[in-house]
Amino acid sequence: MKFKVLLISILTLFLVQCKKKVQTKENHSENKEVQKRAKFEPKEGVLLFVGQELEAVGGLQAYNDGYLDHFDKPAGWTTYTSINPGDTSFGFIHKGLDGLWETNDWGDHHYNAKMQLQSPSYTNMALAIGLSFVNHEEKVAEGTHDVFIEKLADFLLSLGKRPVFLRIAYEFDGHPWNHYDRESTLAAYKRMVDKLRAKGVNNTAYVWQSTGFMSSQEQLKEWYPGDDYVDWLGVSFFHMWPKIEMFEFARKKGKPVFIAEATPTSPDLIVDPEGNKGFTKEMKLSNPQQAQMAWEEWFVPFFDAIEKNKDVVKAVHYINCHWDSHRMWFDNPTFKGIDARLHLSDEISKKWIEKTSRAPFILSSPHLYDDLYNNQ
Repeated sequence: MKFKVLLISILTLFLVQCKKKVQTKENHSENKEVQKRAKFEPKEGVLLFVGQELEAVGGLQAYNDGYLDHFDKPAGWTTYTSINPGDTSFGFIHKGLDGLWETNDWGDHHYNAKMQLQSPSYTNMALAIGLSFVNHEEKVAEGTHDVFIEKLADFLLSLGKRPVFLRIAYEFDGHPWNHYDRESTLAAYKRMVDKLRAKGVNNTAYVWQSTGFMSSQEQLKEWYPGDDYVDWLGVSFFHMWPKIEMFEFARKKGKPVFIAEATPTSPDLIVDPEGNKGFTKEMKLSNPQQAQMAWEEWFVPFFDAIEKNKDVVKAVHYINCHWDSHRMWFDNPTFKGIDARLHLSDEISKKWIEKTSRAPFILSSPHLYDDLYNNQ
């Protein structure tokens, strides 16, 4: 009898030790998996962002007919700024980092990140910032504009734990409109990341964003700043979405993809009344026929692309914009005639809610920040 008791005790101890070893191995495996994930990359799911200007996002006393006023709060929102002091855009003279602390309009309606950050409507939301320095990449690279990097660092540090996705020189390969110099842009990108890190900024993930259709795999490789400087790969999803190369590039690099700009535009280009080629078709979601066309020609491919590339696509940004009311886009071949405000169409709104209110999409929550910092 004593022998049986002793044998059972030994077997029990053996099984307990085996279970501990298995658990230790599983925990070690999980830790290694977390370490492989990029900064703020969720373990599962797709972060939903909306943007881009105050009117489009809403949720404010003076801007109360935007996305936040009609739909559940997303995981984040997007704003824009630039480092191009002295440049003029639609009568607005840039000072540098415009739209972060005060209301500014450079042709794309009103931006004011501070106003949003101070509003209860924007709690438990991550922030994505599109940062451009067109025609100033050399000055950024050589240090002439370091003062703006210092100010940007102070701004980011002031946000505390709020996660930020910084899209430096977004659409770097959009040569017809951005015409960035590759060598200077790469140097500027790296200088900015180095200086922000040196200032102790640790609430920011760095996003390297392509147009999605203007660069081959080899050209993307030539523009790539390097793994140490890139947390996420970004891409735009407009009418040229069938030509996106970034998904495959992301697989090669083992990096997550942020579809950082997306709005309904048809890949079926037309000739406008003046005979100009390459214009996207008019898509106003307030028009039931055009809304149906938008769903079939853009929304369905958009959601399909997320599903087909779920191994890499981990964040998306929908631009809920009244494009053709903004001076910057009046004559733009892609956004002329586009009104992408979701709430204008009951049918689109219903389908959008059905899609985004469940997995894989991640919305705002009280534990969002902790989840992102812990890659959960």
